[in-house]
Amino acid sequence: MAVPKRKTTKSRAGKRRSHIRASLKNVIEDKKTGEYRLSHHLDLKTGLYKGRQVLDPKD
Repeated sequence: MAVPKRKTTKSRAGKRRSHIRASLKNVIEDKKTGEYRLSHHLDLKTGLYKGRQVLDPKD
């Protein structure tokens, strides 16, 4: 089994991990209600998706 000959330094490990990060969510403000929601998802408050009524609105 392969074993490292030297300890990996903090800077080298940090360089390797520089691409590992949390991605940003695509959150938008709804034009009609002003509520925040994910794009390409329906608005749970009104039940609308792309201008069509998909669900019954919440009270």
